[in-house]
Amino acid sequence: QVRLVESGGGLVQPGGSLRLSCAASGFIFSRYAMNWYRQAPGKERELVADIGTAGGSGNYAESVKGRFSISRDNAKNTVYLQMNSLKPEDTAVYYCNGQRSGVLLGYWGQGTQVTVSS
Repeated sequence: QVRLVESGGGLVQPGGSLRLSCAASGFIFSRYAMNWYRQAPGKERELVADIGTAGGSGNYAESVKGRFSISRDNAKNTVYLQMNSLKPEDTAVYYCNGQRSGVLLGYWGQGTQVTVSS
């Protein structure tokens, strides 16, 4: 059974940092590209960053480029999102998901809330 458990969110002041984690199980993690998404109140879910099966620098939405960094540890079945220089507009629930051959896993975790506010 596929399971994705996001953690690491919280309340942070503008300019602060957070590191999100997503622990995956129930599928062969190393065979899936991994994505981070976010959904702000009243808005659609958007792709924030993605990383290939072997890792690397990842790809980023323009709104987070230069501030966020995605990484993965295939030995731990975990993907991370380091978020620096946070802004109030980064406030959202953050989710991870896996993708293979252009198809997402048919499961979403509970997400982790990130609130950026002074």
